[in-house]
Parts: sequence; structure tokens; C-alpha cells
Amino acid sequence: MGLSKGLQWLAMAAVLVGVGSVAQAQSFCVYDPAGASGDFYSMARDYQIAAKLWNVSLQLRPYTDDSKLDADFKAGKCDMASMLGMRARAYNKFTGTIDAPGALANYVQVRSALNLMAEPHLARYMVDNGFETVGIVPVGGAYAVTADRNVNTFDKAAGKRIAVMEWDPVQAEAAQEAGVVPVPTQLSQFGTLFNTGKVDIIFAPMTLYKALDMDRGVGTKGGIIRRPLAELTMQYITHAERFPAGFGQHSRQFVTSFTDHAITTARYSESQVDDRVWLYAMHQQLQEWQVIMSGLRERLADKGIYDRRMLSVLLRVRCADAPSESECAAANEQVSQR
Repeated sequence: MGLSKGLQWLAMAAVLVGVGSVAQAQSFCVYDPAGASGDFYSMARDYQIAAKLWNVSLQLRPYTDDSKLDADFKAGKCDMASMLGMRARAYNKFTGTIDAPGALANYVQVRSALNLMAEPHLARYMVDNGFETVGIVPVGGAYAVTADRNVNTFDKAAGKRIAVMEWDPVQAEAAQEAGVVPVPTQLSQFGTLFNTGKVDIIFAPMTLYKALDMDRGVGTKGGIIRRPLAELTMQYITHAERFPAGFGQHSRQFVTSFTDHAITTARYSESQVDDRVWLYAMHQQLQEWQVIMSGLRERLADKGIYDRRMLSVLLRVRCADAPSESECAAANEQVSQR
């Protein structure tokens, strides 16, 4: 990504602060499918410089296997980790709910939600069971990639095979909702399953489209539904007691500086997909999709998988962007009756 002028200033300031005032280096394990050459790892390098201003020295460790990173963080081998929001939900249900299906519909809403997460009045929700979310970076929309372009609605997907992360109960529940056949897998394998025809559908951000050669699986008969199932994030999680007081708030506010770059990267990746591959849903289908995803979020909240406080926050974000939506009228009516 390269250092911006602001980050160059931070680098100089970190030198002036002096390494002598910085605590012993703590490990920051970073998931990036491209490893140390990837964009998310590049952001982590910039973050490493900024952290010195908060008296924290970080030693970066790249991971291309998200399962290995999760295991190492869980075992305490990483003081801090950058992981997908779906993974982060195990450590902080509040911020892990941001990636819920249909919770955010576009990048305007993503930007608003992530800026809100850095506000001091929400700091108490960032700590959960000894873990703290100290930053959230957008990854991009997760789109349904199908080997058959005729499968462009929920009813047409019935009976089709879909790759689901074996560690994520949300994807299994969503598969059941759609009537598709879940095929459990790991993130490192799901692209291969699709490209070799072992599954018919996968959900993925377009930042992975070329990296995983998904065009092979799409071929001439497949397509991508131009409506994201969810807006994915990368979340920075710490073992909170290993970092100084105030670190989390400094960190969350700084990480918002990555938002625009990350969204630009996601948009660029989407623009590189051949226009003929995109499948556009009709308005009626989109309305049905919203109802289905709303019901799914509610059931998962009832099961304790999603945090209702965050679902309420995200509803307000959606309604600030699209107040004419039916869910916003219903929400306003509930508020007026209290």
C-alpha cells in the first residue's frame, strides 16, 4: 500500500518517541491470503509504525492459513491477531455481528458503521471475556458465485451444493434457509472445490476472484449475483490484558484511516470482473432477499450467535442511508409507540 504522508509523519514521530520507551515486542499475527505481499499485511505494517506512538512494539507474523492463525491466537501464541470478522465473532460477539447476512447493504453503510465503531461511547462493547476488538477494516461484499447463471434466486438454488466454512454455524444455517446442500470446508480449500465442480455455489469477496482463479469455475455458464450476501470485515483482536490502558481506543481511531483505501480496493476488484458475468436481481427478488436475511439474523440472535445490540446499531445505519425501506418504517413505528 505504501506510506501516506500522514503515515510518514507517524514513522518519524515514532523514531522521535524512541524505542526505549516502548515495551517489549508483542506478536501481531496477520491473516492475508497473499501472505506478506498482500494488501492487508501492508496495512499491518503501517499499523505497526503507529503503534509505537502508543508505547507498543509489534512483531508481525504473516499467515495464509486462517485456521492456523485462529489456533495460535486461541492458544495465546499471538498477543494480537488480524482475522476475518466471521472468526472474530468467537472473541467478540458485538463486533462479530457486523458481518451478518444483509446487515449492511453497501459501502456507504460500511463506512458509517466502522466510523461509529471507533467512537469512545462504544468502547465498553469492544471488550468481551478478556479479548478486545481494536480495529475493523472492510474486506468487501461477499457475493454468490454460481457455476450455473440460471441459479439466480433462492428457490432455484434448492438442492445445489454450496461450500460452507465448517467452523461457522451462520453459513450452515443460511444453507438450510436456502434449501441448498452444505459442503463443509476450510477457507483455504473452498476455491478449489468450486473450480473443480465439487460445489455449485460459493460466497466470496471479489478481492479473491482472480487470486483463486474463480473464473475457471464460472466458465461460460456461470455468473455472480450482483447483490452482496454480507459485507465482510477484517478485525484486529487482542488479549486485552497484554496491552496498556488506552491502547484499544487509540488503535480503533487510527484503523479508521484504512477504511477508504480498503473500500477502494474492493471496488476495484469488483470492476475487474467481466460485466457479462454479473447477474442482476429484480427489485421483487431483492425485497424477498431482505425479508429472508432479516429472519435469519433474528433466529441467530435468538440462538445467541449474533448480538442484538449490534443488530440495532446496524439497522439505524441502514435506515440513515435508506430511510424509505420498509424495515425503517417499522422501526420508527416501534420507537414512536414506546
